[in-house]
Amino acid sequence: MAKSASSFVCQSCGATAPKWSGKCEACGGWNTITEEGAAPPIGASATRRIKGRKFVLEDLKTEDAPPPRRITGIGEFDRVCGGGLVPGSAILVGGDPGIGKSTLILQALGEYARKGGHAVYISGEEAMAQVRMRGARMDLSQVPLNLGAATNVEDILATLEGASFHGKNRPPGIVAIDSIQTLWTGALDAAPGTIAQVRTASFDLVRYAKSSGAAVILVGHVTKDGQIAGPKAVEHLVDAVLYFEGERGHHFRVLRAVKNRFGPTDEIGVFEMTGKGLAEVANPSALFLGDRDSSAPGTAVFAGLEGTRPLLCEIQALVAATSYGTPRRAVVGWDTGRLAMILAVLDARAGVGISGSDVYLNIAGGLKISEPACDLAAAAALVSSVGGAPLPKDTVFFGEISLSGDIRPVPQAEGRLKEAAKLGFKQAFVPKGTKVDGLGLKLTEVTSVADLLVFAPRPSRSQPAKVPSSN
Repeated sequence: MAKSASSFVCQSCGATAPKWSGKCEACGGWNTITEEGAAPPIGASATRRIKGRKFVLEDLKTEDAPPPRRITGIGEFDRVCGGGLVPGSAILVGGDPGIGKSTLILQALGEYARKGGHAVYISGEEAMAQVRMRGARMDLSQVPLNLGAATNVEDILATLEGASFHGKNRPPGIVAIDSIQTLWTGALDAAPGTIAQVRTASFDLVRYAKSSGAAVILVGHVTKDGQIAGPKAVEHLVDAVLYFEGERGHHFRVLRAVKNRFGPTDEIGVFEMTGKGLAEVANPSALFLGDRDSSAPGTAVFAGLEGTRPLLCEIQALVAATSYGTPRRAVVGWDTGRLAMILAVLDARAGVGISGSDVYLNIAGGLKISEPACDLAAAAALVSSVGGAPLPKDTVFFGEISLSGDIRPVPQAEGRLKEAAKLGFKQAFVPKGTKVDGLGLKLTEVTSVADLLVFAPRPSRSQPAKVPSSN
């Protein structure tokens, strides 16, 4: 009988190597290559041709009813999932250590069980006593939530298949596994947390979800780069990938969908970390703007959009004289490359002369923004910091800046302006052609970055300022 060969696999990127080495040639990671046993043999049937079964082909005209939803009772969580959990779906939730992933999942399952649902929470990292202590802090002690502590996949599946609810043997409505990196299967010789174990355990749990109709939530760790640890095949297997984000120095957390087969992507849910768990934030714009000082130069309010939700946040910029030969750039919550482009456009198209100074830019509250519509707000904050004059009070900005210095329109301008009007803002600097009536907002059209020079009266510039037109 031939001996099963082992392989050397990088635990960061999944690349295979013929032998062990200290550095992975694919991703450059150090001490990430470990030896793993070969996958179990499929059997003699793999060596011969197997006759398949015919299946029915359909066309695009076939109409299917929308998938049913299981509502957990946590509105922000259900919102990000697309309106609730779909039976038979698998969801992967990732986030930094200590950010509150276990708290979020335990709270969602507890509320689902409180409303009469059958939920099972299986922890591979904590004992059940520790989970009970967390549940007591969130007032979930009397909730009929089933708990378990196990790491073997076969034991978990056997327990779930024999689970009973109100005296009847039926699969749970929601199952949470915390975390997928702690699971192992006896079919492999590799250690828990390796690429092979994570991939095999995820496949078995996703297959259980599809066959039983239970919604399975997998909690995953992230690497230092912010990516979910393990093979990328896990993210392809599941139906939705959610990231739980936030800064340790801030009390709010953001749940963001980056993949969702049953709902919109880039949707967010905002929570506030309290002593009794996570509290939903119904109006995140008010939270991010709660401590805003409108009299300080270098601050602008951006009317953004996260998924389908309008969101207002503050952009803070500081331009200072450099003490070194190379100017410093420090960015928190925004793309560094995008900031470099805005600085170059302000110098080339508006003559601001800012590229030789130290520039610091921060998204208040620790929020992360990737939307190009933030360009105009960032540029206005930079120009305001250079001139030392605060921007107009109760004013929002949005618009994309091109390399020519022109301001390009952005989608869903009406939703952004409605959110600004709801929070009491009176004026908006918008791209040319933005027409929204009946909101009580004064719209000031901005055609190029040169129009922003009215906010920087003191610094010298190569061309005169042009007053933006308003309608």
